[in-house]
Amino acid sequence: MPQLDQAKKALRQDKHRRMYNDRWRKNLRAGMKALRVASTAGDKKEAEKSFIAVSSLLDAAARRHIIHPNKAARKKSRLAKALAKIAK
Repeated sequence: MPQLDQAKKALRQDKHRRMYNDRWRKNLRAGMKALRVASTAGDKKEAEKSFIAVSSLLDAAARRHIIHPNKAARKKSRLAKALAKIAK
């Protein structure tokens, strides 16, 4: 356990940040799962709607430094490719 006051405060801040980041990651995983379910079911309209929502979430998470911007771009690219396969 931290002994110094500044270390105690840092521990409190880390806990708060971790909870905030975990909430974002949970929403991202839920959104991507919804997109994956819609794409496996072959529901193109629902998949497109989910893709727009997930893209927005990924961009927002990258802006807030929850995930790396390159990771967000990579995930969006792969999801778009998967969505294109449904369209065929």
